[in-house]
Amino acid sequence: MSVKKTIHQRRLKQATIIESTLGITVKDNLQKFMFEHAGVRGELVELSETWQEILSHQNYPQPVKVILGELLAAASLLSANLKFNGTMVMQIHGDGPIKLLVVECDSAQRLRATAKLAADAVIADNATLAELVHSHGQGRFVITLDPNDKLPGQQAYQGIVPLDGDSVATIIENYMMRSEQLDTKLWLAADAQVARGLLLQKLPKIGGTESSVEDETEAWNRAVILGSTLKQEELLSTDVNTLMTRLFWEETIRVFDPVHPQFHCNCTREKVGDMLKMLGEEEVNSAIAELNQLDINCDFCGKHYSFDQVDCAQLFTTNTLVDGVVAPNAIKH
Repeated sequence: MSVKKTIHQRRLKQATIIESTLGITVKDNLQKFMFEHAGVRGELVELSETWQEILSHQNYPQPVKVILGELLAAASLLSANLKFNGTMVMQIHGDGPIKLLVVECDSAQRLRATAKLAADAVIADNATLAELVHSHGQGRFVITLDPNDKLPGQQAYQGIVPLDGDSVATIIENYMMRSEQLDTKLWLAADAQVARGLLLQKLPKIGGTESSVEDETEAWNRAVILGSTLKQEELLSTDVNTLMTRLFWEETIRVFDPVHPQFHCNCTREKVGDMLKMLGEEEVNSAIAELNQLDINCDFCGKHYSFDQVDCAQLFTTNTLVDGVVAPNAIKH
């Protein structure tokens, strides 16, 4: 019997008594924790209400829901450790049926997400990540860190790498090792109801003796072994408090106050107007002449607004737009 299987069976048995004392958990919950006397930190996240809000605006095939939900959980986990006031944007640019996956998470754990499919996309229920976004070897993964308080001339930080891995978790692990030199392990799962994830990260060693380095390595390896006993079915069906009890009941860990992620879309009429101005006056005038009005929907939240001939003319004669809510993206023909 393998070590991981033995640990898995033992922790499920021992956790049963402890779980009976747990109360009702918050549906959307991000829980940070740290292993005492070891340079390992972890996080567990559960996104239900946020995920349902995102799915209510789009009807995605099941394989797309899985990938987008896993990316959503990963963005929440990684952004929780950011030390700046701003937004993390994760993107997968695909060369198959999925053309783009976008997840945004700000420093307050406010999230939104969307996916763009090819017009002729036919997606089988058992389609793999590689088939959907990397079928011609041209897929890429992008992380953008965009501070709210940028200095004049300062640009957002952006890292772009080829898709390296057969799962969202593996792609991000490889990115973190390549770009940040941080040992990171992720376990992600999503379906039509919930997106959950576990992150373990080995903290950089500062000073110390050779023996302490060996101890840190042993602690990291043990944490990864425990995490690796977590099966996808268990991750989908179990709340984060119960998962923490099951996985780490024998460990001494420090648990921090939970954070509660939520859906938030920051689209505004002004931003949509700015998008139209970027298209240029000639193109906007051509579209309005053909359509009489431009109907624009947000891919993230589904909000809608119409720009008629007067609205479009004002875009290029004044810098001020009437307050309202819109959503930046598609012009309906």
